[in-house]
Amino acid sequence: MIKIIQIKGVTKIFAGGKKAVDNLNMEIKKGEIFGFLGPNGAGKTTTLRMITGILAPTGGEIYVNGYKVSENPLEAKKSFTYVPDHPDIFNAITGIDYLNFIADIYEVPLRERKEKIEQYTKDFEIYDALTKTINSYSHGMKQKLLISAALLPEPAVFILDEPLSGLDPKSARTLKRIMVEHSQKGGTVLFSSHILEVVENLCDRVGIIKNGVLIACDSLENLKKHSAGSLEDIFMELTENE
Repeated sequence: MIKIIQIKGVTKIFAGGKKAVDNLNMEIKKGEIFGFLGPNGAGKTTTLRMITGILAPTGGEIYVNGYKVSENPLEAKKSFTYVPDHPDIFNAITGIDYLNFIADIYEVPLRERKEKIEQYTKDFEIYDALTKTINSYSHGMKQKLLISAALLPEPAVFILDEPLSGLDPKSARTLKRIMVEHSQKGGTVLFSSHILEVVENLCDRVGIIKNGVLIACDSLENLKKHSAGSLEDIFMELTENE
């Protein structure tokens, strides 16, 4: 199977000597939903930010869709969209202006973007708020706007950091459906989450990171061969006793 994301020996050391990620090796395959798990401060968000090019690794190499992120950042970034763990966004513009801005960056044709903007914003119930400035949006509405923007280009890869945070149950269900449909069409989803039940129900494989070190990476079926319990039980065993 094609490897859409390759992380080879990646380390990240911040100022002051804190090692957030330690010699990480991980591959995400085309067409799969991959759940990235770990306790708070384990290195999940740092890893996702290095994949997206927001942070530069201290060492190692990252490839997205065959492009080395450090050498071909624009080509790599055309392959994915990213929803961060906090909905930091341009507050002074309207929702529709933000969506058109993202669509312009990814060169989504005008007719196609209009249909998709209407579809996704109605799905996430923010369509009627698109003419309002984003500073009037609640946390959940901003999250829905970011997700809608990420869906517009229909990229090869969705990278989502705690995407269900702040979503109401209906919108969370909508996003989970879209993630599954994207995978079924051959797209790839990489997402982090603390909601282990969602990860267990959705993911083809999971990676678990602790103190910057990948301590497990496999299908749920294989992980359960070493434990009779749920993903939550496996997660607690590995992160508490590893």
